[in-house]
Amino acid sequence: MYLCNNMDMAYRQADDKVELLEQLKQDPESVVVLDYTLFDINDVEELEVLHERFPLVQWVLFSDDLSGDFVRRAIAISPRFSILLKESPMQELRDCLMFAVRRQRYICQRMAELLLAPPHSRVEEEVKLTPTETEILKDIALGLTTREIAERRFSSFHTVNTHRKNIFRKLGVNNVHEATKYALRAGLVDSAEYYI
Repeated sequence: MYLCNNMDMAYRQADDKVELLEQLKQDPESVVVLDYTLFDINDVEELEVLHERFPLVQWVLFSDDLSGDFVRRAIAISPRFSILLKESPMQELRDCLMFAVRRQRYICQRMAELLLAPPHSRVEEEVKLTPTETEILKDIALGLTTREIAERRFSSFHTVNTHRKNIFRKLGVNNVHEATKYALRAGLVDSAEYYI
């Protein structure tokens, strides 16, 4: 999603990274509201490259689940990154957008509490993936796109994308690279198969 910051507050949507980059070339001082998990951005390093390429853009990472580690790394890049969870109340959404328009960082209450919690209070849960989620994780780790997985499983893109979001949430990861590392560590994918 893309929010252009000018006097009349024009709103535009980008459906993929290429379209987003084209719009940012036209409006390099925009506010971008980005669902990180849906845009298939590989990792925090890619966000850093985008920030370096468009240093005047104010980014609002708006997502279902973001891990504390990911958020710490993202906000360390620049004060131009704000964090807002989709479960946040409407007032936080309004506040976040106002902060972004004023070129200020905003971190929603739930994420602020997670970031400020002492390390010993963070509880590690055992990851329990369903058999379908395990198979989809294997396919993700082998480099298949969401569309390719949907075709292979005779499922809709939306169904596979929902499974993908659930997998990422359960694993506490935010991108394909982190999910692949988990699959390799868990022995779901043979490293020889991964590198082929």
